[in-house]
Amino acid sequence: MNTNSKSKNIFSNLASDIPSSIVVFLVALPLCLGVALASNAPLFSGIIAGVCGGIIVGIISGSQLSVSGPAAGLTAIVASAIITLQSFEAFLVVVVLAGVLQVILGFVKAGIIGDYIPNSVIKGMLAAIGLILIINQVPQLLGDKSALPANDEESIAATGNIFVNFFKAFGHITPAALLIGGICLAFHFIWEKLVAGKKGFLKLIPAPLLIVFIGVGLNALFASTGLMPGLADSYLVNIPRANSAEEFVTFFTTPDWSTIWNSQIWILAVTVALVASLESLLSLEAIDDMDPYQRASPTNRELKAQGIGNIVSGLIGGIPVTSVIVRSSANVNSGAKTKMSTILHGLLLLSCVAFIPFLLNMIPKTALAAILIFTGYKLAKPSLFKLYYKKGWDQFLPFVITIAAILATDLLKGVIVGIGVGLFFAFRSNFRKAVFVVKDDTKYLFRLRKDVSFLNKAIIKQNLEKVPEGAQVIIDAMRADYIDKDIVEVIEDFIIHAPLKNIDVQLETSGFIDHGFSYKILANDNSDGHLRRTYTKVITSTKQKTTPEAKEELANLATPQ
Repeated sequence: MNTNSKSKNIFSNLASDIPSSIVVFLVALPLCLGVALASNAPLFSGIIAGVCGGIIVGIISGSQLSVSGPAAGLTAIVASAIITLQSFEAFLVVVVLAGVLQVILGFVKAGIIGDYIPNSVIKGMLAAIGLILIINQVPQLLGDKSALPANDEESIAATGNIFVNFFKAFGHITPAALLIGGICLAFHFIWEKLVAGKKGFLKLIPAPLLIVFIGVGLNALFASTGLMPGLADSYLVNIPRANSAEEFVTFFTTPDWSTIWNSQIWILAVTVALVASLESLLSLEAIDDMDPYQRASPTNRELKAQGIGNIVSGLIGGIPVTSVIVRSSANVNSGAKTKMSTILHGLLLLSCVAFIPFLLNMIPKTALAAILIFTGYKLAKPSLFKLYYKKGWDQFLPFVITIAAILATDLLKGVIVGIGVGLFFAFRSNFRKAVFVVKDDTKYLFRLRKDVSFLNKAIIKQNLEKVPEGAQVIIDAMRADYIDKDIVEVIEDFIIHAPLKNIDVQLETSGFIDHGFSYKILANDNSDGHLRRTYTKVITSTKQKTTPEAKEELANLATPQ
């Protein structure tokens, strides 16, 4: 009975997972090619990464719905790394080492790392990636031949600042490429509006697949009718075609281990590992929220799975993989129930590149550029900037500074700068909220909240010194979880010398937390759950240490409550 029940569950899941895997495959195929194109990497390496992300990561991961593959978030790093190393084989060493580091991060339980990155910095990172995608792919969309290497080996040596290439491309436009890319991009925006809020079959049709069909169809139309010269050679995808299984195996590339002692290799490996891990963890969290069964995926296991996926991808010639929100959301929306959908989509990618590469080679690169530009727009759309502006400067500035820093330097440095700015505003917020001062004529309330550190010493001291003679002061420390010893000393000093200015001070502290105030300062009456104190004893103690003249003066000033 149990066996039949298990078999029934398996078949029931396959009924949902097989159609979902086809949808994910159709979404992933053009994106694998597009991300590889944007990364200045061989297009075949994008397919390899997609296969490893689907099969290897899919088997090991504890997530049921997350789909991994080459991600747009790493294109800037990968492209820069390949240019820096001037060798794709050397970059494969980076991918393998990054995978090893991710596995180590999984074993040291670093899966919570994503929880410590401010959301404004994360959104800024994604927006910067979107802008980089747009700037990088406009030359491809316009058909700038200098941005379209004739083969994959030339793409490795691609150089030039992306901003320079962006503006230069407008002087090298290929009309057919611009027309095809423009129509594809416009269709992408129209299609999104068309399916917005819709359900059913129409919602499941992947826009990237339709754009590929449009691109291929328009190019075939131009070539057959002579309306304008059709695109060929470097303007089209170029996946190697094998005549046998033995030849197919030769298409895979192995790392150049002679470069492992290059310091740049290790710096890039750390960068890829950190950014890929962060992107995977954030995507995983988003997908768990979308899961109709609300299953929680183990983050540390996910890091190990991503690491092993990158090790395998790097060893056989693939670019880095991460959990990808676009593929994963397509997986959820198409009704997948288990990780079998992810694994099957990887098998479909492998079958496609092995048996029908001639069909892939009909795809214009300008159509892939349109897909990536739309992806970039979704990551950096104007409404996102407006949203963070409305949230206030403490959210908006970390957001835009992260974007600017990434565009000016690189992804890792930009994120570090963004985290620094985010921490500054967090400290500033805590600093300002830790001490609350209210004045009403000669009555003062000093309320200490949350954690009061030595950073608040100056502002507390300055405000206490401004209290005039004859004032009444309440220092409320009941809401404070922690008060630094320096702050305790400042308050005690003020309380002790307050009678000299005829200032009446009342200190209120929690009866459950010892903030370190002297027992001479605190009273013994703990009624109402907290300690209250009038300072007759303190005043008396102070009198005993002063001269006879001062004693007489204090006797006139000090009046017990």
